[in-house]
Amino acid sequence: MTALIVTGTDTGIGKTIFSAGLTAALGAHYWKPVQSGLEDATDSQIVAELSGQPVLPETYLLDMPASPHLSAEDMGVEIDLDRLALPEVDGPLVVEGAGGIMVPLTRQAYYLDLFARWKAPVILVARTALGTINHTTLSLMALRNAGCPVVGVAFVGAAEPDVEETIIQMSDVPHLGRLSMIDNLNSETLMQAFQAIDMDKIRSAL
Repeated sequence: MTALIVTGTDTGIGKTIFSAGLTAALGAHYWKPVQSGLEDATDSQIVAELSGQPVLPETYLLDMPASPHLSAEDMGVEIDLDRLALPEVDGPLVVEGAGGIMVPLTRQAYYLDLFARWKAPVILVARTALGTINHTTLSLMALRNAGCPVVGVAFVGAAEPDVEETIIQMSDVPHLGRLSMIDNLNSETLMQAFQAIDMDKIRSAL
């Protein structure tokens, strides 16, 4: 089993859609350790529908759509990082975090602390909108300072070649491609769009 972590520079940037495409492309299992917010379809349900691949159950399902530590406190629960060890599966495992790397799981631990425990390679998903240079470079610095191996950056959104190149050059990180916004999202349109992602670079991390 080889795990790949998918994290992002922020929330709502297309990380789950990217995870679904990656899960399908690798023929992998998918795991979302902590789900915050149950009003709409969960990330696991979205990935299962779009990828057609096995999805492992969440360790924590939290009602409130908020930072996991606040959602857990709202339910009288404290997230135990020891319960979030990477599960064993046959083949690749795609693991999706929540929001960005500095999202708190408890009042003592961030997602970054969990990633550092796992020591698995990380793909950083970044949108191409204004502000992404700051958010992406800060996230990369934090990941590297924590000793997390970084596979590269995958962008989501309209093409911004100068912005993307600035991040890649100044952060000295591989460009994994860019996933465009997808009209009529389904498994077929996702895989068509995912052809723009450099799977050779990603597979080299497995």
